Amino acid sequence: MGEIMQIRARGIRTTVAALAAVASVAAAAVPAVAATQASDTPRFLEPAELPPHPSSPWYAGPVTAGQPDPLPICVGDALPSITAHREYWTEYDTNAQQLTVEGRSEQWAKDFAALLRKDLAGCAKKLMQQNPDLTATQKYYGRLNVEEGAHVYGIHTASAWGSSDIGLFSVGRDGATVTVVRWAQMGTFQHAQVADFKTTTVTAVNKLY
Repeated sequence: MGEIMQIRARGIRTTVAALAAVASVAAAAVPAVAATQASDTPRFLEPAELPPHPSSPWYAGPVTAGQPDPLPICVGDALPSITAHREYWTEYDTNAQQLTVEGRSEQWAKDFAALLRKDLAGCAKKLMQQNPDLTATQKYYGRLNVEEGAHVYGIHTASAWGSSDIGLFSVGRDGATVTVVRWAQMGTFQHAQVADFKTTTVTAVNKLY
């Protein structure tokens, strides 16, 4: 009987050791699978990758599926339901946003990026048509050589009651994916951090995949 108990004990220990080995292999495989899935999903900007604020760090919300609410000016009307977005803010009046759309083909993404650029090119005129108390002016800051390209725009709005806001927008594409970055604060074109925003845009497009 003692011999049988020893054999059974050895068998149990062997089984437990085998199960532990399987569990450890499975646990080791999980991060690899997660990493593979993450690499297949467009990545978003981290707060530290936004134009630096002189008096505050940047903060960020989660990446969220769907259109943001409210929709951003200039590009909001064109955003499809498959949009993903992330909000950013500082302790002061500066905020930002990244919007990313994974298209069904490169041609679709190319056409969608062109539509966004068209909306941005006509944004100032449209804003004034919608609100007679608003004066809007805009600038085109050129094309950035990153992946399939990115384009940067500036929009300044001033209201009859005294508000003055400056916004920077960029539209970039990597294959079938399009991303839009928006930065805004109180001020005029003089306060626009154009060089820093271009760096942020290049980072955003490079990070997509």
